[in-house]
Amino acid sequence: MRLLTTISFIMLIQLFQAQQWNSSRILHEIQKLNTLGNVLYLAAHPDDENTRFISYCANEKKMHTGYLSLTRGDGGQNLIGTEIREELGILRTQELLSARSVDGGEQFFTRANDFGYSKNPKETLQIWDKDKILSDVVWVIRKFRPDIVVCRFPPNSKGGHGHHTTSAILAMEAYDIAGDPKMYPEQLEYVQIWQPKRVVVNTGRWWNDNISEDDEGVVAEDIGGYNNLLGESYLEMAAKSRTMHKSQGFGSTGKRGEYVEYFEHLKGDAAEKSLFEGIDFSWNRIQSGSKLQLKLNELINQFDHDNPANSVRNLLELRYMISRLNDDFWKEKKMTQIDEILRQCLGLFVEVTTLSSSKTKGDTCSFNIEIINRSTQEVKFRNFEILESDFSQNYNEELPFNQVLNIKNKWLIPKTTKISQPYWLVNPSNLGGSVVDDQLLIGQPESLPSAHFKLTFEVDEVMISFLRPLIFKWNDPVKGEQKKNWVITPKVTANLDQDVKIFTPLKKQKVTINLRSHSKNQSGSIELKTPRGWNVTGSNSFQFKLADEEQKIIFEITPASNAETGFAEVYINGRLAKGFRPIAYDHISSQLWFPDAKMKLVSLDLNIPPKKIGYLMGAGDKVGDALLNLGYELDFLDPEKLDEATLLSYDVILTGVRFFNVNEKASQLTPTLLRFVKQGGNLIVQYNTSYRLKTKSFFPYPLKISRDRVTQEDAPVTFLQPDHVVLNKPNKMTKSDFDNWVQERGLYFPDGWSKEYQAILSWSDTGEQPKKGGLLIAPYGRGNYVYTGISFFRELPAGVSGAYKLLVNLISLSHE
Repeated sequence: MRLLTTISFIMLIQLFQAQQWNSSRILHEIQKLNTLGNVLYLAAHPDDENTRFISYCANEKKMHTGYLSLTRGDGGQNLIGTEIREELGILRTQELLSARSVDGGEQFFTRANDFGYSKNPKETLQIWDKDKILSDVVWVIRKFRPDIVVCRFPPNSKGGHGHHTTSAILAMEAYDIAGDPKMYPEQLEYVQIWQPKRVVVNTGRWWNDNISEDDEGVVAEDIGGYNNLLGESYLEMAAKSRTMHKSQGFGSTGKRGEYVEYFEHLKGDAAEKSLFEGIDFSWNRIQSGSKLQLKLNELINQFDHDNPANSVRNLLELRYMISRLNDDFWKEKKMTQIDEILRQCLGLFVEVTTLSSSKTKGDTCSFNIEIINRSTQEVKFRNFEILESDFSQNYNEELPFNQVLNIKNKWLIPKTTKISQPYWLVNPSNLGGSVVDDQLLIGQPESLPSAHFKLTFEVDEVMISFLRPLIFKWNDPVKGEQKKNWVITPKVTANLDQDVKIFTPLKKQKVTINLRSHSKNQSGSIELKTPRGWNVTGSNSFQFKLADEEQKIIFEITPASNAETGFAEVYINGRLAKGFRPIAYDHISSQLWFPDAKMKLVSLDLNIPPKKIGYLMGAGDKVGDALLNLGYELDFLDPEKLDEATLLSYDVILTGVRFFNVNEKASQLTPTLLRFVKQGGNLIVQYNTSYRLKTKSFFPYPLKISRDRVTQEDAPVTFLQPDHVVLNKPNKMTKSDFDNWVQERGLYFPDGWSKEYQAILSWSDTGEQPKKGGLLIAPYGRGNYVYTGISFFRELPAGVSGAYKLLVNLISLSHE
């Protein structure tokens, strides 16, 4: 029963995002009742999915259409902000959910971690723990029961990224074993075995220029249709869905007309003419289904666009027939669908709101239930219950036409309630993936709401219940009505002023902790625990009278000469505290994450000559913040207000990652930046991609950006120019400075450059030729031009000491 409730609520959330439907949408959803078929699209990352295909299947074929992304994309880059790793995974999860709310699909995940670019599936499967992720794929197949599994990538080297290839390998293996009760039998407590009809790869001309439906094992589908009820083509819908992947820069423009997709057979029964052939998607696929089909056809033919409530009686009869089905899987799916259709036909608005965005366990939460019946159908409100507690109340309220019913109440939040947290981040993760102990959470896109209400109505003597999350709603003077998830927070949270702090041995620095109360009358002790070799002094108590108060606590930390690198952890009243991290963008549902309150401490004996630095932010990174941490004088520059005179007031200009990909002023600024170098400045350009550059050239001499990268973070380094100043002054670089790096060495290295550049370093992934383009330096006029694909944007926030040392040397470059 818990499985059904979880599935129903996740499905309902995606329906709920659409709010009230017009009559055309209602008819469209009624038509979907007439299809009993599931298709699962499967790939490695957010944004790998084919939104054209998902839009087509969900709305033209009217099938339950899911996308299984093996990872949450937390190893990728971010074009709209500074979120990386876990925070980027949260953001990209929500981008997928926003995309599914547009195209009508459902979203699933495994526990796999996007650990960065992988060049082959062998490495991927070793890091991921193949059996664990395979079991997750089998679980989703058994739970969703797809008739067809469609892979985005082929199971060979054409997939490129090791994660891509692995997604197809796991799909094929899961197909072989999902129907075997001996495989992962612990899952069968909740689901049944399932065997899809076929597995295909969504191939195309990017792999085969001459592909045709006449090729052996290949079928074609024209997915470029137009939906009269929804008023748009599937390609237009897909573009809106694709555009939700804003952090990856995938804004898309809709197209119209014929569009052919190709599918190549991998496993199961091969299709000869159509991807969907040989599968009965009608009610005839289940016992007693033919009568339901007749009833539904009658309902569709009699649908009244002017008054959808005229369909309520027939819908209730149909609901009764569905409730008596022996097939629990289809009964649950169709009951969820038909109940939402009934609500929409009634114009029944149901919302549970609160005036506070959060509370803590043990607090009292005031809430309001707003209900309105906008049909002449007789409807009664009978009761509600909060599923997170034993709190419930009974009613027998008639709901007259177009009269609002507001029910105000208070709820004492149980002291056993857990804080709101992405379920996959509750336990510490490892390199391969998240640690999730609850089988029923595996595969889900997000945690269930912190509070959800079950509200029951009587319609023509039939009891129908709807689930609603508790939400915080407010009005913005510019954006209008705004909503976000209501959450349970810790009593007090602690945000340190930095994630990483670099110290000089024996020199003390201040560390500021921003304490925030989330409940009134909070007081106690605060302690900063550090690794061996760090001395801490400072305040150790706090007191708050009200919620949402803030207090700054300052400690002073001094590293001994032998201080160990490690984490300073904040303890409140003897327990490890939590931080407070909001993730908010207009295109997603706002999120809160409460990570452990800690800061990485690194004691590093660096010689840092004073330099004035100007930073031109690109897609978003924390490199500038890291340099401020080192004590540099640094300004974040506005490209719109930048002129040559301003530039010449700086010693060094750094461009953030992908600056020349994302900044509209890049082309105009390039000559000015190069003149800055010529007149004696240092320009350090961090990686850009060759795709979608705002200017064709931003180099003083010819240079060609490639897709070369080194993904093994421990790849051995070779000093190509061991006597070059950048490896010797002001800090002597050694091979040990390249130990303990994270995720990768770098990406998008140039693979061709003119003789004016000097290649400083070389490294390679196992079995590959050395990549020498990671760090290129060219004297130009009286200054230096540096192009680097080294992943400083990852290494500095992770506190990698060698990366700090190397960047200090780059900043300190001068002609010698």
